[in-house]
Amino acid sequence: MSDTAKPSFSHFDAQGNAIMVDVGEKQVTSRIALASGKITMSQEAYGLVKEGMIAKGDVLGVARVAGIMAAKKVPDLIPLTHPLMIDNVHVDFIFHDDMSIVEIRATVGTQSKTGVEMEALTAVSIGALTIYDMCKAVDKSMVISDICLLRKSGGKSGTFVRAS
Repeated sequence: MSDTAKPSFSHFDAQGNAIMVDVGEKQVTSRIALASGKITMSQEAYGLVKEGMIAKGDVLGVARVAGIMAAKKVPDLIPLTHPLMIDNVHVDFIFHDDMSIVEIRATVGTQSKTGVEMEALTAVSIGALTIYDMCKAVDKSMVISDICLLRKSGGKSGTFVRAS
């Protein structure tokens, strides 16, 4: 890229004003996105989450519902996203015993003119924040990290798979 060339971002017009991308002419296709994130916690908090013994209740059950709800609310949270008819949202958890990490994974699917990457990423983020909220009485030092898109399919840009 030359010194004078500017990157092209689809959410800005020629004058630099924020815009909602026009998807009116795009084709409806099946679109799926998978995102992931991690929350690292103390061994004590991790054990209580894994055993379902946190005093506030079913941490992962509540985090799953929070993630699903969040995926449906993305246009209310992120200004330039499109309201989508989401076909499905799955929020799952993977335990990493050696590091006291709960990994959150969200898969979102739709038949639409635009993708569901933001919905999957938001589901992971809110799932992680919900775990933090429900466990903070035991461990305030938890760290939420590594929120990223792992895979997406559908649309003009095709398939993306994050390199390991």
